[in-house]
Amino acid sequence: MEHQDDGALEFQSIEETSEIKRYKVVLLNDDFTSMDFVVEILMELFSHPLDSAINIMLNIHREGRGICGVYTFEIAETKIAQVRKRALENEYPLKAIMEEE
Repeated sequence: MEHQDDGALEFQSIEETSEIKRYKVVLLNDDFTSMDFVVEILMELFSHPLDSAINIMLNIHREGRGICGVYTFEIAETKIAQVRKRALENEYPLKAIMEEE
């Protein structure tokens, strides 16, 4: 009987976590931010390896936007604030936005 209760709790736990909304953090292209800086941001703030960061940066350059990662609301909000801070410190107009997944 204890095993059935454990299974019910486990199922409920999985169901509850699937309801958590996730948000994409998207970098937007501009005519002033250097490609190297975007790659640096992708590696340092979003933990992408170099090859992935370059591919995302090229997508941003070609398509006007690129997804950096998918997070909970609070983490996405923090990542956007970190991008904003680093861009201002380096005098770039780089923008990051959040979109519900």
